[in-house]
Amino acid sequence: MDEKVIEKIIVIALGGNALLDSKSKGTIEEREAAAEQTAKQLVDIIDSEYNIILTHGNGPQVGNVLIQNEEAADKVPPLPLDVCVAETQGEIGYILQKAIKNELDARNIKKNVVTILTEVVVNENDPAFSNYTKPVGPYYTKEQKNEILRKKKNWHFIADPSGHGFRRVVPSPKPIRILQDKIIKKIATNENIIIAVGGGGIPVYFNNEKNRYEGLEAVIDKDLASARLAIDINAEKFIILTNVEYCYLNFNKPNQVILREMNYDEATTYLDQGQFSAGSMGPKVQAALEYAIATFREAVISKLEKLQDAITGKTGTRIHL
Repeated sequence: MDEKVIEKIIVIALGGNALLDSKSKGTIEEREAAAEQTAKQLVDIIDSEYNIILTHGNGPQVGNVLIQNEEAADKVPPLPLDVCVAETQGEIGYILQKAIKNELDARNIKKNVVTILTEVVVNENDPAFSNYTKPVGPYYTKEQKNEILRKKKNWHFIADPSGHGFRRVVPSPKPIRILQDKIIKKIATNENIIIAVGGGGIPVYFNNEKNRYEGLEAVIDKDLASARLAIDINAEKFIILTNVEYCYLNFNKPNQVILREMNYDEATTYLDQGQFSAGSMGPKVQAALEYAIATFREAVISKLEKLQDAITGKTGTRIHL
């Protein structure tokens, strides 16, 4: 009997905990172990009615590459941020791809896994280039931050809202278009699981004077870029995975409230009230809203361990018009 042809596409944006536990040191062994656990959850949904496209972040990884750049600058020429993003796309894509393929083989499921190096078009005049907001790399104490600023005067820092210290911040322009969207959609079939838009994608812009694309020193938010991909390829479902099962009002306070769904007015009101942190849940809610507005479909925010239930509507925060 011929295998049933699946035409629907689901875009799943993996949270940082899918790649690296917050308590880990970041060794390759720890990252591979996290990817293996993620693969088990993902392969559980292989028999769903969707072709799967995975996206992921790269905050800690690109931060580490930047540190390596700075530490070795007197020995090896440092690389621009867009190239560092490309490096981490390949690195994380490889780790995820290997883990998922091994899990598929262990279950005797005949599917391919492929990582696509993805460029995302941004506006070179985006206000983000004069307002650094995207955290990358590790946390620093105040003393470490001040010492770095004495050496690297072009670095920018913000205090972490949860009190962990300070993090370096870089420009985070709005994604406009996914350059490889057509090929991503074309090969997202029954036989192929796609990993794309890693780390929010490599930021590029079209230089009209030179008539070519060029990279930019920035990191794009992976949830907003994932929403852009889901919109551009007309994905039937968009899931954003994080380390909590739902969005909440008054998160981690005695009066915390679970939000099982939000319409446009509710979500925008809560965003305006600052209910969702700009460095955490805020971009996820904004990305879900953008998808809902563009497609008239709902997006879901939940946790990796609840992925199956999130897809079927049994859990997670549903965001719709």
